[in-house]
Amino acid sequence: MIEEIRLGTIGSGPIVRSILDNVSRVEGIRLAAVYSRSGERGKALADDYGAAKVYTEMEAFLKDEEINFVYVATPNLLHYEQTKNALLSEKNVICEKPFCTQAKQAAELTALAREKGLFLIDAVPTAFLPNLEILKAQLPKIGKIKLVMGNYSQYSSRYDQLLEGKVPNIFNPEYAGGCLMDINFYNVYLTVALFGMPKETAYYPNFHTNARGGRIDTSGVALLVYEDFVSQLSGAKDTWGVNFFQIEGESGYIYIKGGSNMLSEIKVVTKKTEECLNEQSNPDRWFYEVQNLTRQILTGDYESAFKGLDTMQQVVAVLENTRKKAGILFPGD
Repeated sequence: MIEEIRLGTIGSGPIVRSILDNVSRVEGIRLAAVYSRSGERGKALADDYGAAKVYTEMEAFLKDEEINFVYVATPNLLHYEQTKNALLSEKNVICEKPFCTQAKQAAELTALAREKGLFLIDAVPTAFLPNLEILKAQLPKIGKIKLVMGNYSQYSSRYDQLLEGKVPNIFNPEYAGGCLMDINFYNVYLTVALFGMPKETAYYPNFHTNARGGRIDTSGVALLVYEDFVSQLSGAKDTWGVNFFQIEGESGYIYIKGGSNMLSEIKVVTKKTEECLNEQSNPDRWFYEVQNLTRQILTGDYESAFKGLDTMQQVVAVLENTRKKAGILFPGD
């Protein structure tokens, strides 16, 4: 049984800090070491969060016996290789979304973790939110599902950089960037987590051609077609608006305040009743992620971890199929 999570991070971006802010608030998990290609950035992160070790060489980082969990939070295309190397080094892994870019990679990593008896956790915050279980329990109240609609629009400061002629990783096809793999990911994840694999998919993106000639989606609408309903999912990194998620059935509807990545409140409306449900007193979604994955690990709940990987594999397959149909290809495709 794992008694303490001694975390080694790969990456030093904003999302790492969001996670580490909450690591410091949750018992049973601490930052032990930082890996960064930049020693300066690595030291700054380590100093801010109390880590004693900074590595700029991956091999040495993965050999550190104090580290028992590796947190992968690098550009999307690097997730597969770095996660695989960590598992091969007998490290448990927490990997940021999107887990990887290809279904075969997701299956390989899951099989490798099972073979070695290691934790492999898909670090999508939605999966750890208390309101997700409330949402699942309320679905029968609205009857047969007919329509699902989601919007997540968040104007990115890095979009301004893109317009200035720079190529930030999040908008770089060479690193598997783009809106579908980032913002609209949350809409796809929640739809698949609730309803499973769709029969068909399509994606209608707005493209931008960067200064190097690479074409990337900055916003777009994804369609996931199920047996009896259609899910219309909008995401944008070049606009902003009201973020929400709504599920409509023959007997009522569920409106999710804050959208698919927040699940801030679950409003359930039928012909006879209306109620608002919320078990998330803390507005920081990363708090629930760190708290609940820590509990999962320290109680040895491998079953829940691998159940999460089943969902992850479906999501990766949907994303891969959908983007390829839209002509979005990444290295290795």
